[in-house]
Amino acid sequence: MPLSEQTPLLTTVHVIPQRPRYRHSTLRRFLTIALAALLIVSVVLFLVPINWFPHHNWEDGAGDEGPWALPWSSPYPHKPWPASQGIPFEELQDILLNTPSEAKARQWSEYHASGPHLAGKNLTQALWTRDRWQEFGLADSNIATYDVYLNYPVDHRLALLESSSKNGQQEGPRSTYEVKYECSLEEDVLHEDPTTGLDDRIPTFHGYSASGDVTAQYVYVNFGTYFDYDDLVKANVSLEGKIAIAKYGRGFRALKVKRAQELGMVGVVMYSDPQTDGEITEANGYKPYPDGPARNPSSVQRGSVGFLPTAAGDPTTIGYPSKPGVPRQDPSDMLPHIPSLPISYKDALPILQSLNGHGPPASQFNQWWQGGGLGYKNVSYDIGPSPPSLKLHLVNKQEYVTTPIWNVIGIINGTLANEIVVIGNHRDAWIAGGASDPNSGSAALNEVIRSFGVALERGWKPLRTIVFASWDGEEYSLLGSTEWVEEYLPWLSNAAVAYLNVDQAAQGTKFSVATTPLLNKVIDEAIALVQSPNQTIAGQTVRDVWDGEFKTLGSGSDYTAFQDFAGVPSVMIGFFKNPHDPIYHYHSNYDSIHWMETYGDKDWYYHTALAKIMALTAVTLVESPIIPFNATDYANALASYVRDIKQKATKSTNSNSMVYQAAFHNLVLAVGKLQEATVRFDVRASLLGKEIADANIPWWKWWQKVRLHLEVRKINDGYKYLERKFLHEDGLDGRSWYKHVVYAPGLWSGYTGAKFPGLIEAIDAKDEKRVEKWSNIVEGKINAATKWLDR
Repeated sequence: MPLSEQTPLLTTVHVIPQRPRYRHSTLRRFLTIALAALLIVSVVLFLVPINWFPHHNWEDGAGDEGPWALPWSSPYPHKPWPASQGIPFEELQDILLNTPSEAKARQWSEYHASGPHLAGKNLTQALWTRDRWQEFGLADSNIATYDVYLNYPVDHRLALLESSSKNGQQEGPRSTYEVKYECSLEEDVLHEDPTTGLDDRIPTFHGYSASGDVTAQYVYVNFGTYFDYDDLVKANVSLEGKIAIAKYGRGFRALKVKRAQELGMVGVVMYSDPQTDGEITEANGYKPYPDGPARNPSSVQRGSVGFLPTAAGDPTTIGYPSKPGVPRQDPSDMLPHIPSLPISYKDALPILQSLNGHGPPASQFNQWWQGGGLGYKNVSYDIGPSPPSLKLHLVNKQEYVTTPIWNVIGIINGTLANEIVVIGNHRDAWIAGGASDPNSGSAALNEVIRSFGVALERGWKPLRTIVFASWDGEEYSLLGSTEWVEEYLPWLSNAAVAYLNVDQAAQGTKFSVATTPLLNKVIDEAIALVQSPNQTIAGQTVRDVWDGEFKTLGSGSDYTAFQDFAGVPSVMIGFFKNPHDPIYHYHSNYDSIHWMETYGDKDWYYHTALAKIMALTAVTLVESPIIPFNATDYANALASYVRDIKQKATKSTNSNSMVYQAAFHNLVLAVGKLQEATVRFDVRASLLGKEIADANIPWWKWWQKVRLHLEVRKINDGYKYLERKFLHEDGLDGRSWYKHVVYAPGLWSGYTGAKFPGLIEAIDAKDEKRVEKWSNIVEGKINAATKWLDR
């Protein structure tokens, strides 16, 4: 066939087999597979453990971090874990029990209480505190500064004026007033008590009070609670345009001013009535301080009237730290608009006596109006108003400034950087003294730090990081602690295990604890190790003589931002007054070293006992391999809160509505499920703790180490973040800074803690839509906590 373009290629091409390139192809294939397998094994054995296990410092590694989490190494935070690192735990406890010294406590207290240390005016004390902490072994001690908005007193006056009008009743255009009584607005200088006579002592005033100059008739308003004012309104007592005369007690002083302002009153005067002093009064034959344990008639309680139940911290930077140059908010909704003054009951006497015979007597009101302590001084506690011929002239001049305050922060770095325990006390005071509030706490905190310093000298290295804080500005509105929490919120949200707060270590003989239920167990165990200063039987511990009550946290001290804003489990402890103890002069010049050594804590035993309790509580939280919380206590507490609120709701006219019934039905079910979950979780934690103690896993069973490490971390995360599961990002109605749905200060009590505040406020308002809203929110948070523990 002739060849052409269409002719197919039919020629056969012969191909011979390709010659092998390598002689040992089988060996090569084997080695390739083996090396690939080795790489995979290396990833599993090295990279996975390194990724899952945190890098920690070896005790002999001179502080260097390295990828030690290899199959043959320990997955635990340090070599001797779960034992303490450096020294045995029993030796560590002995150090913390035996180091605190009464002489040292007195030395620290005498320094703090020897002169004025008002917020923003105590830099020398901040520097002194930092230097002492560094001497104790906290090399990492520094000062954190914030620029906050607050006030200082300029001038004040309170005078009882009487008209010269002949009829003595009607105010005429030509009426003139004469001073019937001029209040001293001073506390008596006592020869026996040097602090009371200091030239630079601080005047009597209210923090965050409004400047003003008003002259008006006045009304006795009992304790000035919301219910007291409500009783007056129902009794048709004229309040608008009047000045309120209120007793201290039964609630936060700011709320007495807030409610008076809402009702159109133009000023508030507050005094300390012996009614609140129990049996230790002059009327019962006790001599007043300094000659006896009763209240000195000239004592004055200073304090803040900022609206703390609405938000804590700087009122111009709510929700973010008060650093230089930050935007400032209008604080008008956070502060009073009417002036207020604190006075002594000696100054209150002529004012109250002049009301005798005017208006209805308090005896005609309900039980809450009875029991005034000045009846023996010819006070009939008539309500008023005073007649037009009798008025008060109230002058309050304040200077508002933005000024620095200084926190002192000291850190002992632990092996676990992502688990921290914070311990704090505030340093500032309204007065030159402050031997009890706050500086008995300051002295105790110094002894805690000094004790830990001794442990560090002996080679101890903590498992978890400890942060110590000396707060400034607490008295105004928890300024120092709140601004610090707001600045370090991401870190605290991730790492904080607990916050321990001491305000007054020694005010009386009664041990008191307010806490989140998660910490009940650890506090109970700590106080069982400390000898009681007031033993009736030799060898009694603090727990032996304690009444066993765990109080609910409200507000009024530095735990507030931790607990209610950041969701960090918190506790406040101290020795407080019982009914038979000498009167403690709160926020008065008589809170002095002389009072402390004469009536408060003569031998300084309560100071050191409190220091030991704080130190032992802290070291248990720091050193326990499993965070020593008890979730079941929390769930049981929630169940009791639901029962209490349900009982309260039955008193409402709407309690039988479908909304109320559904709300409580669902809450009871949700809490029941949480109770079951917490029991399971606590059992898991307990069994894991025993497994850790008995574990002796050989290096080649590395996967068991991985499992054990991950289980420890899972349990600890479960405890650490449980409190945070009850935070509601939008906050409470009308006070969004408060994020916790279980705990907050009472809307109209302030100091007292409210349980399920959003729900209880809705019930009080008889607002079914809000009841439904908050029951759903609370139920959702409880279910989220259950899911978290069961994950």
